[in-house]
Amino acid sequence: MNKKEKKEPAETETAAAEMMPEPLAELQSQAAKAEENWERLLRVTADFENFKKRAAREKTESAHNASAALLHKLLPILDNFEMALAAAQMAQGDKLASLQTGVAMIQQQLKGVLAESGLEELDADGKLFDPTFHEAVSQLETSEAPEGHVVQQLRKGYKLRERLLRPASVVVAKKPAEKSDGQAN
Repeated sequence: MNKKEKKEPAETETAAAEMMPEPLAELQSQAAKAEENWERLLRVTADFENFKKRAAREKTESAHNASAALLHKLLPILDNFEMALAAAQMAQGDKLASLQTGVAMIQQQLKGVLAESGLEELDADGKLFDPTFHEAVSQLETSEAPEGHVVQQLRKGYKLRERLLRPASVVVAKKPAEKSDGQAN
């Protein structure tokens, strides 16, 4: 064997030892970055979960507050209805007309509060039947109104802003059936 072959394993170990600190330092650096990224991911995930819980809680509180505000506006109307019912039990003659006026005023007060909250009545009388806003409960044969138009509104429909809450229940006009000449008596 020559000298070169004997030195080769020793030289290889020395070369490996000289190169080892750089990759080891690099691996340690990458491990530290990975650990830092992992901790950041955990913090961001926890923050996001907290955000979702807070947003859900705020949404619930907002809906609750909106309901409370509407109910607060409706309480005086409820009080007025109770006073009207008490007055109705004692009403006679002229007092009855006064009671009717009072109840009509309460109705207008209630409509005003609901309109402030975004409620809108749907007036269907005489309009073309629209299945989006109307619910046909029957048809009436008539020549007084065009076919497909509403001849009677049985129950009012309502929208809350642009969303339909309840369709109007209506009776729709239908062409009268033509009588045939060959009817038997």
